[in-house]
Amino acid sequence: MIDAAPDGAYDAWLDSIEDDAPYYLECENGHGWLPPRRICPECRSRDLTEEPLPDSGEVTTHTTITVPTPQFEDDAPYVTAVVDFGPVSITGMVRGIDPEDVAIGTVVGLEVGERVTTGDRAVVFRPR
Repeated sequence: MIDAAPDGAYDAWLDSIEDDAPYYLECENGHGWLPPRRICPECRSRDLTEEPLPDSGEVTTHTTITVPTPQFEDDAPYVTAVVDFGPVSITGMVRGIDPEDVAIGTVVGLEVGERVTTGDRAVVFRPR
């Protein structure tokens, strides 16, 4: 059985980023996860606490999207990256840097931006 996350948990997490108080969830065994979560997928613990997310992280992998799906066509070209923030890795778009200058090890901060095509909120990384 899948344990569904509380409605609005992802939006609340995005709000925390906008409020300059981003967090991740950690179980008593030290496993880190991003919301929404009700249980730790690794050890099945239900005792999750909110812990402050580090101020910056490092790009661990990235790709530049030049031919997007129609729902993201006005955003292209854009860089999608996975960034290591210590206890958790976060996927988002890199902005504020030329796509050709994004490299593994680039140090970035976390914020919330908008997708150009849809206006939806999105996780955004900017170089520090």
